[in-house]
Amino acid sequence: MEELGFKLKTEANLEALTEEVTKSSEIEGEVLSRDQVRSSLARRLGVDIGTLTPAERNVEDIVEMTLDATGKYNTPLTSERLFGWHAALFPTGRSGMTKIAVGAWRTEESGPMQVVSGAIGRERVHYEAPKAALLPDEMKAFID
Repeated sequence: MEELGFKLKTEANLEALTEEVTKSSEIEGEVLSRDQVRSSLARRLGVDIGTLTPAERNVEDIVEMTLDATGKYNTPLTSERLFGWHAALFPTGRSGMTKIAVGAWRTEESGPMQVVSGAIGRERVHYEAPKAALLPDEMKAFID
């Protein structure tokens, strides 16, 4: 990257971050406008790409979270920082049709967190996260 010069390095960084945001969101089942993501990133990074496409709030929030995670990787990870990312990803307090606790650890009342696929009635659980009662200790160990 050092040999490419500032302009190409900046463009490559913009392209890589655009791909990161759009592909990560697709994994979660949310398709974002590539133009909105690119414009939001360019504006925040101070990159001139010509005409900017106005970005929706959810795009702005995901871009902000991604820039914090990638640009401030030396900043210590804290529960407060994770909760901020969580709030950026779920500003409505919902994941699809399901109400979720945003900016807090899951509780037993919310049930298990599962990664599920398949049609209703034929669901397949690919992963079930640790029980809610274990989260404070598990997350403290992870953060430490």
